[in-house]
Amino acid sequence: MLTQEEDVEVHALAGRGWSISAIARHTGRDRKTVRACLARVPVGRERPVSVLEPFREYLEARFVDDPHVLASVLFRELGGLGFDRSYPTMTRELRALGLRPRCECCRRGGVDVTTEIDHPPGEELQFDWLELEQTPWGEPAYVLVGVLSHSGRCRGVLSEGQTGAHVIECLDGVLRRLGGSAKRWRTDRMAGVVYPGSDRLLPEFAACAKHYGVQVDVCPARRAKRKGVVEAAVKYVTRSWWCSAEVATPAQAQAGLDRFCVEVADLRPRGAGTVAQLAGSEPLLALPAAPFPAEIAVERTVSRSAQVSFQGNRYSVPAALAGAQQVIVRARLGAEALEIFSAAGVLLASHRRAPVGAGQLVRCAEHAAGLEAAVLSIFTTRPPCRRKQNRPPGEAALAAAARLRGEQPAAVIDLERYAELAEVAR
Repeated sequence: MLTQEEDVEVHALAGRGWSISAIARHTGRDRKTVRACLARVPVGRERPVSVLEPFREYLEARFVDDPHVLASVLFRELGGLGFDRSYPTMTRELRALGLRPRCECCRRGGVDVTTEIDHPPGEELQFDWLELEQTPWGEPAYVLVGVLSHSGRCRGVLSEGQTGAHVIECLDGVLRRLGGSAKRWRTDRMAGVVYPGSDRLLPEFAACAKHYGVQVDVCPARRAKRKGVVEAAVKYVTRSWWCSAEVATPAQAQAGLDRFCVEVADLRPRGAGTVAQLAGSEPLLALPAAPFPAEIAVERTVSRSAQVSFQGNRYSVPAALAGAQQVIVRARLGAEALEIFSAAGVLLASHRRAPVGAGQLVRCAEHAAGLEAAVLSIFTTRPPCRRKQNRPPGEAALAAAARLRGEQPAAVIDLERYAELAEVAR
């Protein structure tokens, strides 16, 4: 806060044509303090109504949902609600109205020293994971984000795991969405790429790199800024897409991410054009016709309807496995079929592989007939049991109880035998 005397001096120096930096050096105050002092509305002068006033209720609700929502996201959302002013106008009015709550937990000091690295066109493609611990569908998910270092064009693929096969599957999906590959891949020491605690490539990932004809650069430990392009992209995708994405299933999330990358991320300004225009001039390597044949193996629980879920589709198994049986689903990238094995390694079923996230039910006729027979075998037309009938212990229960008490069972008189003896006695 400036004193009244300092406030008068700042305005006087500004009236003489002094710059904000010169005034800050002269008064020993921060430039932001001087700028705020000069921008303050004079006393007695009524401030005009803010252009964000019609949207105040919406903005307050959005800041309740997410206090850290990006201003660019709000600008995009307000544009759809009728806001026709510029982005700087919106940010200025947001500061003036003080709508964004202050988060003390996120305040931090210090200055990070950085430098820009020159990335020639088509030279480098950076990868990193975006980990989603909480999702609307109740299961953790992972997004492999790939970014062309020169243009900043990014693409992402959702995955349920981070194994070597999952990394290769997502990587191929990113490359197909980019339309090619850069000459070099840069990644950190992520699982499925290198041996734990080292920068030595795993054999499967090394073979994958040969399949696509690229070189792999692994960042040294604790050097995350060496892949700062993808680090920034992960932060951008998280805050600009995921935090406000209206999705309920992994398939919806993947479709929403693909749409966001094309309709929003690619239209960001870069130099005299956009990210899409700059990426269009990058010379990328052509991709092989088929992905690297890595094999995905995941454990699944058979449902009560003898079905197994895998990548947004359901596949049938024999009806005898319905319930809580554990099976292993194996699928090779590029193959048209997948196989389901028991925990002991016995092949249980083989199906054609449906497109990822298609929501299809793949069931063979044999499994359908077996499930129908199992259901009909336990079907009955008998009415349900009456629960309030009087059913005291029967003779067998009473005899068993007497034996437990050590009592001699009472002699049972057969009336028919008694009648026969009486007839003979006559």
